[in-house]
Amino acid sequence: MHETIDEPALLEESPRPEPEQPPQESDQHARGALLVPEGYAVIEGTTEGGPRSVGVVVSRFNGEITDRMLRDALEELERLGVPRERVTVMLVPGAFELPIAAMALAKTRRYACVVALGCVIRGDTTHSDLVAGEAASGLQLAGLETGVPVSFGLLTVEDVAQAEARIGKAGEAVRTGLEMAHAFAQLRTAV
Repeated sequence: MHETIDEPALLEESPRPEPEQPPQESDQHARGALLVPEGYAVIEGTTEGGPRSVGVVVSRFNGEITDRMLRDALEELERLGVPRERVTVMLVPGAFELPIAAMALAKTRRYACVVALGCVIRGDTTHSDLVAGEAASGLQLAGLETGVPVSFGLLTVEDVAQAEARIGKAGEAVRTGLEMAHAFAQLRTAV
């Protein structure tokens, strides 16, 4: 049991649910849950969508993959209770353009979070490394400069088969964005 700061900034004790453990493809990640000792105030978001507005920026490049990622993200938003009229989708040419679009959406202050979706597939040169690295840095900068959570749904893979196996990362990016938006809302009401 721990204390949670809710929307109205009230402290109350509530049981902490055990996080679901996704299937592991390899031993690249450690299993287990983070547990905060009793007696500390905890700010932790949930993935409930509710009335939040969400911006989704998606790359058209590698459209066979990003189209499926967009559909997965939109289905997840709907499943989590975000109405269609609260979602704006912005299309950009490629992954390199994701950060500037995410920054533009975040600067409007109309969105609780921005979800960035794209796919970079390694080619014969280092171009993919440059694009992926700059897109990652730019997306992080968009969130840091605006204070609006920008979630990272950019696949960086070796081939199309790896990309297809990771389509579900779009839904994960949605959940991450909503969780951060909820945590930030709690933080604002707790101060």
